[in-house]
Amino acid sequence: MDSAQIRQRFLDFFASRGHTTIPSASLILDDPTLLFVNAGMVPFKPYFLGQQSPSFPRATSVQKCVRTTDIEEVGKTTRHASFFQMAGNFSFGDYFKEQAIPLAWELLTAPVDQGGYGFSPDRIWATVYHDDDEAARIWHEVVGLPKERIQRRGMADNFWSMGVPGPCGPCSEIYYDRGPAYGREGGPVADEDRFLEVWNLVFMQFERGEGPAKEGYEILGDLPARNIDTGMGLERMAALLQGVDNIYEIDTSQLVVDRASALSGQAYGADPDDDVLLRVVADHTRTAAMLVGDGVLPGNEGRGYVLRRMMRRVVRSMRLL
Repeated sequence: MDSAQIRQRFLDFFASRGHTTIPSASLILDDPTLLFVNAGMVPFKPYFLGQQSPSFPRATSVQKCVRTTDIEEVGKTTRHASFFQMAGNFSFGDYFKEQAIPLAWELLTAPVDQGGYGFSPDRIWATVYHDDDEAARIWHEVVGLPKERIQRRGMADNFWSMGVPGPCGPCSEIYYDRGPAYGREGGPVADEDRFLEVWNLVFMQFERGEGPAKEGYEILGDLPARNIDTGMGLERMAALLQGVDNIYEIDTSQLVVDRASALSGQAYGADPDDDVLLRVVADHTRTAAMLVGDGVLPGNEGRGYVLRRMMRRVVRSMRLL
């Protein structure tokens, strides 16, 4: 299943269940707290905060995202990337945990010929926020996930926000067990290489204040309504459904790697140092193309500097190759 098919299958599934399909927004939005759109829920932030009223109670989208906090790690690992696509379904006060969890389970485990992704239910694990008994109950009693495959984690792992003041809430993350060849037993709390996170279900119900990105920030109070915000990484899902080890080997990234290899004469997989450079080229080329497409130009500050820096890293990596 190629990336375009995975993307369309997600949108079709939720559209058939009453969600309005919303095109991806630009990476550049009028939000002083963000340099770029870094999550699928960002275009819907005014709805969650009650600043605007949507004309639809539920929505689905595949949003292009850029995160710049890990630029120096891109290429060194096969997990970090600056550009990715986030598939999501959203509810603005319409439904909450009792529907969001079964919907995700249905899409993941339904057979391919019935519109699902065809994952084996025996390979799926879930985590919930440490005191979220309701989500744990739904996973076990409604969905049927065994209790031993439901793990509880703290704020750093299972309480989501954009990292800045705004909407937030406890979340339930869904993991796929890739098998013993990828790591040790024990579920996501033991090994997140073997147990790969594929989907995060955020129960958006609070507003956070200033403070650290992950934990220790102040909860200012309840949002006007209880909402749903989910994020399924399209590239991670493609890696699983295409049977490859990581996001740099999926169809879209592999096209860029192959082109860089052909231009440089250096084959991917032949030398670890060259592989790092090829991954930098694959990621930053895609990110730069998306930023230019949304109107960013290379410059010496702000968004323009981020683009310039990525383009320089691509050129440097190709010259080294």
